[in-house]
Amino acid sequence: MSDAAPMPPSAESSADSRAPQNIRRIEYATQVAWGDSLLAYDFGPTHPMHPGRLAMTARLCEELGLFALPRVVVVEPREADDDELAGVHTRDYIAEVRRVSEDPAFPAPERGLGTEDDPAFAGMHEASARIAGGSLDAADAILAGRAQHAVNFAGGMHHAAADRASGFCIYNDAALAIRRLLDGGLSRVVYIDTDAHHGDGTQSIFWNDPRVLTISLHESGLTLFPGTGFAHEIGGPDALGSAVNVALPARTGDAGWLRAFHAIVPPLVEAFEPEAIVSQHGCDSHALDPLTNLRTSVDAQREAALTISRLAARHCDDRWLATGGGGYDVVRVVPRAWTHLVGIAAGHPVPLRTKTPGAWRDYVADAYPERLAPGETPPETMGDDADIWWRSWEVGFNPNDAVDRAVMATRKEVFPLHGLDPWFD
Repeated sequence: MSDAAPMPPSAESSADSRAPQNIRRIEYATQVAWGDSLLAYDFGPTHPMHPGRLAMTARLCEELGLFALPRVVVVEPREADDDELAGVHTRDYIAEVRRVSEDPAFPAPERGLGTEDDPAFAGMHEASARIAGGSLDAADAILAGRAQHAVNFAGGMHHAAADRASGFCIYNDAALAIRRLLDGGLSRVVYIDTDAHHGDGTQSIFWNDPRVLTISLHESGLTLFPGTGFAHEIGGPDALGSAVNVALPARTGDAGWLRAFHAIVPPLVEAFEPEAIVSQHGCDSHALDPLTNLRTSVDAQREAALTISRLAARHCDDRWLATGGGGYDVVRVVPRAWTHLVGIAAGHPVPLRTKTPGAWRDYVADAYPERLAPGETPPETMGDDADIWWRSWEVGFNPNDAVDRAVMATRKEVFPLHGLDPWFD
């Protein structure tokens, strides 16, 4: 195992992840954005971002008892109003989303509305604004002290820019939540994005804002949409070093992905001294995802979420807002990955060898038979039984390793701007 930092009582170590009797738990005040109204964000039955992935996640959380934990509050999201959306989006763009939402027969492809990635549909504005409202309410709960942690697994729409839709994303709820935290009095926020795709929209919105450190760990734009997110993208002239990009090679796998994550994220978070963390947990880096090539496991994604929870505890008084994002194996990957996220945020990590409840498997088979291949059944355990050992950066840089070269490119670009040594931790 790596030299991962000591854990607070909220976390479960990787070494203990297969031993339920060793789990250490603490109950956090945790707000979860959920309601069936979120299923209205629906680009159609053949689109990769099928809303069933949200329903299956919520049902798995329910069957495992996470929504019923004493300090977990499940809140039905509201629609963000236009003034709130204008926190990061232009008024003209919001008006255009409304127009296309009312009459999808006349899309606006120049705004990314009505494209193959973002097909226009009736009620698109309301559905998108509701996702945004869930993340805004989560930020408000954290600011008011009603919650230490908050999760909006329907959110994480990180490709949406200020004035256009992109990559299945209409309104950028994560950016809106960051803006709300800043407007609410916080002075520094770290955004951590572990989606397989570069978090280009969030980066662009805060490109020249030194109060926001955006860190994106993703498959290289040489092989994956949106074709951006290279190490030299480091922020605007007033915020050099505020954008951090780790462009990983295809087929990186768990060991490389976690090595890169730990070589970049914890030292930068410590140096930046944030007052809150907003994270995006797109689980499309998984080996089963049909759109990407990083080949990670649910186990590794869970480990990254545990590390982010520890960083929040250590550096920003436990203020942590987590969102979902990409993830297109809607049965075998998404529900398990985001149920782990909810469990970690609630201080009750779900052991990897936990059996998925039979009632959940029956629900998936009955409600979404078209999402299962012939003869396929829903997953029976909460983990992939993967070996997630990774090498700490302290063992040294290997110039012959493509992952190490990607990590070093990023460290050389941004670490000196934060007073850090690119070569040594």
